[in-house]
Amino acid sequence: MKRLLVFFALLVSVVLNAQETAGSWSSSATANLYFFADDFIILPVFVTDKNHLHLEARYNYEELQTGSVWAGYNFYGGKKLTYEITPMVGMVFGSSNGVAIGLEFEFTLGDFTLYTESEHLFDINAVENNFFYAWTDFTYAPLDWLYFGISGQRTRLYETESEIQHGIILGSAFKNIEATIYLYNPELDTRFLLLALSYNF
Repeated sequence: MKRLLVFFALLVSVVLNAQETAGSWSSSATANLYFFADDFIILPVFVTDKNHLHLEARYNYEELQTGSVWAGYNFYGGKKLTYEITPMVGMVFGSSNGVAIGLEFEFTLGDFTLYTESEHLFDINAVENNFFYAWTDFTYAPLDWLYFGISGQRTRLYETESEIQHGIILGSAFKNIEATIYLYNPELDTRFLLLALSYNF
């Protein structure tokens, strides 16, 4: 674990040194509130970006009582079709311990947005604990403050009869605050709700 900490500190240092001095930080804090029939889980995520630098911290994402910290590089551009692609590397600690490689991307064309975050965890204690995670949202925004769409997740956070948790999205944004409701597995007995509350600053 000490080697992982040193490796991650060196990685962040290299990325920071490569940053331009111009530009300002843009950050967001999100609380993902999972409402299951017999349980309730909070999954907090903090993200901050400056130019090409991307830093992120998560808890309860890979597994309960497990944290992860990430560093990545933002590629962005486009006019009609805009994109932001962020390859990342992270360190995972807690109930699971290891390193992870990840990718986040967002494509926007007019009022349509495709967002995906994925990662592969390599557990240093047990190879059988290696796991691929994914979360994808496809949304349409008929108004500046309103959007809806479909979503899919592959996670170890909660097990159902479906390996891919699938559902619908309804969200709203006002100034720096965003709230999104997900209904997953609506046709199954293991359906559940996710409420994502975000503050951008």
